[in-house]
Amino acid sequence: MRTLTLLVLLLASFAAHAADYAREKKWADEITPGIVTGDPVYLEAGSEHKFLTLFTAVPKAKGAVIVVHGMGVHPDWNLIGVLRNGLADAGYTTLSVQMPVLANDAKPEAYAPTFPEAAKRLAAAVDFLNAKGYRNIAFVSHSMGSRMTDYYLAHCSRACPSAWVAIGLSGNYTRGKTFAFPVLDLYGQNDLPPVLKAAKARAETLKAVPGAKQIMAPRTDHFFNNKEVELVNYVKDFLDQSMAGK
Repeated sequence: MRTLTLLVLLLASFAAHAADYAREKKWADEITPGIVTGDPVYLEAGSEHKFLTLFTAVPKAKGAVIVVHGMGVHPDWNLIGVLRNGLADAGYTTLSVQMPVLANDAKPEAYAPTFPEAAKRLAAAVDFLNAKGYRNIAFVSHSMGSRMTDYYLAHCSRACPSAWVAIGLSGNYTRGKTFAFPVLDLYGQNDLPPVLKAAKARAETLKAVPGAKQIMAPRTDHFFNNKEVELVNYVKDFLDQSMAGK
């Protein structure tokens, strides 16, 4: 009986931290009818379910950008929608990916068990863009999406991206000083405490990474509210510099 009880508790714990596919479907049903720029494309990650991406192809693109949203939202949410559209206007093909989400009241620490699935989704996004002929690929991620991207980059054995813009990353970088591509660490002056607390450590880590830099956006919060134009410009300028000629 004790063994059965432990098994039930373990299964309940796994279910509580597994991706909420019903919530993903709800997001997809709500946002896809109103998509004006780009096309909904469903991808598969191994044996996992199909997940939504928003693909905006740009003729003669400078490169492609995989846009990775934060905790519990969707691939056209607020600043993510601003980025995927703004970067397309700036000459980059964009692919905004639905990442694993949990229940609305889930705490940030509950997301760690979803990172392996998040990594599979990012790998599938890279494969999709490669199949379309794109080789110059960057990641632009926000908040929990930056932690998921960090996990992916720390565990993947495939070719490195051309660049990574990590927005509002809490903590430091898992790979430390071993990045073989430029990284922009972007955060707001009025960002969340975990982001601000680790900013100095992240800057120290990036000193050893060629082409890397850190930018603190003045008078800006975690979500770049009322700073959307500046956000796109920070990211565009860095990508233009980092991906030129690749």
